[in-house]
Amino acid sequence: MELDLEGEQAQRSYSLLVSLVVPRPIAWVTSLSRDEKLNAAPFSFFNVLGANPPIIGFCPGDRDSGQPKDTARNIRATHEFVVNLVDEALADSMNETSASLPYGENELEAVGLTTAASSVVKPPRIAEAPASLECTEWGTLQIGENRLIIGLVKRIHVREELIDRETLRIRDERFHVIGRMASPHWYCRTRDRFEMVRPK
Repeated sequence: MELDLEGEQAQRSYSLLVSLVVPRPIAWVTSLSRDEKLNAAPFSFFNVLGANPPIIGFCPGDRDSGQPKDTARNIRATHEFVVNLVDEALADSMNETSASLPYGENELEAVGLTTAASSVVKPPRIAEAPASLECTEWGTLQIGENRLIIGLVKRIHVREELIDRETLRIRDERFHVIGRMASPHWYCRTRDRFEMVRPK
């Protein structure tokens, strides 16, 4: 079956794409407003885009009112943010922070989580996260109604038991992040893995 996202099925593009392009990693973004009010919100339109320089991208949408979400407003004002990764232990807390709170209210306090200072950006990390990426905004692209924020990754923080200090490789067998599946409510675990060696 062929689906025309420029024509007959245009209104179904979101539900089709988020059901097909799975699993998607989750960026749990912490940012600060100009007056240093903390915001934390998850986004599943997110991925690594390159390594030289190291860049990530994510797409915060708009509120139902048409106003940009707090994360987008904060990054536009301060040009800094942190992407915190989400493991199984944090899944419920992450989901709770997706609720729309009034601008300036602290989502992490509401779910009983704490922050840790970042090294080179002002927004703090989520202390309980298995890994966090400190980022500065490289730029924001507006493509139709989509807003793509591209971040330069300046620092990575990884929970001690998740990394081999000698090789600097992540211990995959201990890193149990979750992924986003089909809309509206589906997620997956990432414990079921298999290896395929790339041919030379």
